[in-house]
Amino acid sequence: MIGRAAVEFGRFAPQEAETRACRNQRRSTATGSLAAFGALAALLAPLAAAPAAAAPACAPREFNGARYTVCSFDARRDDIRLYWADAQHKPYGGFAALSQDLTAHRRTLRFAMNAGMFGDDLAPVGLYVEDGKRRVRADTRAGPSNFHLLPNGVFWVGDGVAGVAETARYLADAPAARYATQSGPMLVIDGRIHPKILPTGTSEKIRNGVCVRDGTTTVFAIAEAPVTFYAFALLFRDGLGCANALFLDGSVSSLYAPELGRDDELTPLGPMIGVSAPAAP
Repeated sequence: MIGRAAVEFGRFAPQEAETRACRNQRRSTATGSLAAFGALAALLAPLAAAPAAAAPACAPREFNGARYTVCSFDARRDDIRLYWADAQHKPYGGFAALSQDLTAHRRTLRFAMNAGMFGDDLAPVGLYVEDGKRRVRADTRAGPSNFHLLPNGVFWVGDGVAGVAETARYLADAPAARYATQSGPMLVIDGRIHPKILPTGTSEKIRNGVCVRDGTTTVFAIAEAPVTFYAFALLFRDGLGCANALFLDGSVSSLYAPELGRDDELTPLGPMIGVSAPAAP
């Protein structure tokens, strides 16, 4: 969210909402006759043949002494979308309203996260594309806020593909994006930390961001306690192996991950990233 000022980069005063309180973290043996062994083997055979349970999409991760939750999805298989407002053009404002709307359409929300910065009216700040339609134009201005600390970037999703790119690169050679959201600053650019994100920075906030590996593996991360911009950028570059990563927001950063029993309903949100699946019959 673009809110009150907090000094993070030199003479600039990048704006973020107030720092939020840290979240709570949240041998066998068998004996007997050959016949008994055969019977046991017959009982265990169905279990051995059963497919292994799918790995959870979200899991805790520790890196350089800081705790994060990291969620990974595959753009070829998972339905990754952006959501801002319902059919009546009313902003969802949070995960509960989005989940209810999807349920009404026989879909289940598997994951959600705030998807970039927004104004007091919950409208996206900068480029926003939903269902292939541009709803908000790109903002390429430089300025004192985190969003305007150039280069900023765009997270986009197409048919079976996704990516993170600097805004200028995205606009110069726009991909076939069904969904796109602009935010900033970029955390990692072609394997290098953003030049204005310095190891000497001291501002610590709850932060969340996104990267895409190999054009399909979409990775979201959120800090479980306040961290600096530099620590967060290192997580993406060195901990998650991302060549390009985008900051989504700080302090208002929120996660919906029902497999972890997680539903951060802490403040009204603007655009959101959501992953859904058909509801069980």
